[in-house]
Amino acid sequence: MSEAVGRAGHPAQEGPGLGRARDGQTGVMLLAFDDEAALALQLAKAGAWPMALVGRHRFPDGETRLRLPPVLPPTVVVLRGLQQPNEKLTELMLVARGARELGAQRLILVSPYLAYMRQDMAFTPGEIVSQRHVGRALADWFDAVVTVDPHLHRVHSMDEVVPGRCGVALTAAPLLGAWIAQRMPRALLLGPDEEALQWVRAAAAEHGLDHAVCHKQRHGDRAVDVALPDVAVRGREVVLLDDVASTGRTLVEATRGVLLEGAASVDVAVTHALLVGDAWAQLREAGVRELWSTDCVPHPSNAVSVVPLLAEAVCALVARRDASARER
Repeated sequence: MSEAVGRAGHPAQEGPGLGRARDGQTGVMLLAFDDEAALALQLAKAGAWPMALVGRHRFPDGETRLRLPPVLPPTVVVLRGLQQPNEKLTELMLVARGARELGAQRLILVSPYLAYMRQDMAFTPGEIVSQRHVGRALADWFDAVVTVDPHLHRVHSMDEVVPGRCGVALTAAPLLGAWIAQRMPRALLLGPDEEALQWVRAAAAEHGLDHAVCHKQRHGDRAVDVALPDVAVRGREVVLLDDVASTGRTLVEATRGVLLEGAASVDVAVTHALLVGDAWAQLREAGVRELWSTDCVPHPSNAVSVVPLLAEAVCALVARRDASARER
C-alpha cells in the first residue's frame, strides 16, 4: 500500500471517496501510515476528511524515504500510534517538517497511544525524563496533540506535556465501563494499582458498578507485588481495568490474588493492549477469562472503538481554529 520502489518512488495513495468535509470543515486532510490504514479509514469516514497514506520505502542501510501528496491543505491531521515508538518518532519528525514545506499551516497529531509518558521524573541520578523531552519534541513539530488515556501521574494535563501547544487527553474508560456493564451489570471493577483509580472510577461512574483499587509495589520491569483492597470478592465477577497492559505482570499478580480470594471469574479491560512477548499467555495461565481492549493499539482483543472520540476531538480543534480565523 503506497510503498515506493526505487529512489524516485510513487506518490502516497488517497483513500476512496469519503464524502464532503463534516460541518463545513474544508481544507483538512488525514495522513496515515499503511500499518494503521484500517483505523485511518474509519477516522477519515467519521470526520468526512480525504485521506492519504504516507509512502514509505526502507533502504538496506536502515534509512527511510517518505513521500506525501505534493500539495497539502492548510490543516493536516496525522494519525500515528506510538507503540514501539523509536523509529516512528523519526518518521513523525520528517512528516511534520515535510508537510509544512508542502503547504500545511496547522498540524494536528492524533496518537491514540502516546509513548514515553511513564518516565515523568528521574528515579535515580542521571536518568533522563523522557516524557519531558518527547513532549517538547512533539510540541516543536505539531500545533496540537490528541491522545487517549496517557499515563500522566505527576503531570496534570497534556498542555504541560506539549508546552505552548494544545494537548488533548481523551479517556476511553466510560466506553470500557459500558462494554462491561452490558455483559456483567454486577461486576466489580478493580484497578491493579493506585494509579488506575482515575480510570476505574470513570468506568464505574456512569453505570453504578462497584470499584476499588489494589496496592502495587514494583521491584523491576517484571517483578511486582500486589495487595488486594479490603473488599469482598468471593463469588463475584471481577474485571481488572487499567490504562495499559505491557508485560502484564501487575495484572497477573492481581488475577492470582483475586482468584485465591474466591472470585467467580476474572476478566481484563484496558485502553492500550501492548502485551509484549508472552504477556497474554501469562494472563491466561493466571486465570484471566477474557481480555477486552480499545482499538488505540491494534490487537485481537480490540472490542471498543475510540474512533468517535478521536473524530469529535479533532473536529472541535478544527472548528475552534476556523472560528478564530473568522474573528481575525
